[in-house]
Amino acid sequence: MNAIAMAAADGITIAKRNVIKIKRVPDLLVFTILSPIMFVLLFGYIFGSAIDLPGMSYREFLIAGIFTQTVIFGASWTGLGLVEDIQKGIIDRFRSLPMAPSAVLIGRTTSDIIINLISLVVMALTGLAIGWRIRTSFLEALAGFGLLLLFAYALSWMMAVVGLMIRTPEVFNNATFMVIFPLTFLANTFVPTERLPSFLKVVAEWNPVSALTQAVRELFGNTNPDVPPPTAWPLQHSVLASLLWTALFLVVFVPLAIRQYQKTVSR
Repeated sequence: MNAIAMAAADGITIAKRNVIKIKRVPDLLVFTILSPIMFVLLFGYIFGSAIDLPGMSYREFLIAGIFTQTVIFGASWTGLGLVEDIQKGIIDRFRSLPMAPSAVLIGRTTSDIIINLISLVVMALTGLAIGWRIRTSFLEALAGFGLLLLFAYALSWMMAVVGLMIRTPEVFNNATFMVIFPLTFLANTFVPTERLPSFLKVVAEWNPVSALTQAVRELFGNTNPDVPPPTAWPLQHSVLASLLWTALFLVVFVPLAIRQYQKTVSR
């Protein structure tokens, strides 16, 4: 119990260090704010004029997908931050301190929730400005935002594993982009799965990104009343499926990340 408490306390210290870094690096803060605005405006106006969804505004359908895509990309900050800390020798300094090995990872993943929270706030305000509305209760909407942050937190542990295995920021960015980009597009983020070819439709329905997007749409009240309910289990029980995917990511990647960190610092 003492070891867990010490790891948590050390992790909070590292998280504070990372949050202070956000304040002191204006480029990071500017990108964090401008990127979600760009996504909402570009997809809302470009895709919004090209895709017709009978029964609802495409922008209302779109925002949940943009939220999901942004927090998934935001989770990659964890891996990128670890790569940069390794490259600059900061991890070697941490290794010389009397702290729990998991503290660096706990601090890194926890502080990156702040980045995703800032992005969600900015996106929500931008979405409201272009016509998006939340049509459920305050608690349901709060649950939607909480689910997005929880899923991103779990995914950040997977990004930590990748970041600890890759030694340069450039390679990490290319590797994660090649995985995240098709993962977020081969889903119901921007178009309904019913419009996809049969094989791709099955893949999209069982994609964890689709479950999260569907859950957020339901919690925000942005589902299409003119479209029949989905038939795939993850979309029928989207909130439960998102929580199960989140638990799976944590169970698998938290110990993997800690093990990979220990292996990295022992080299």
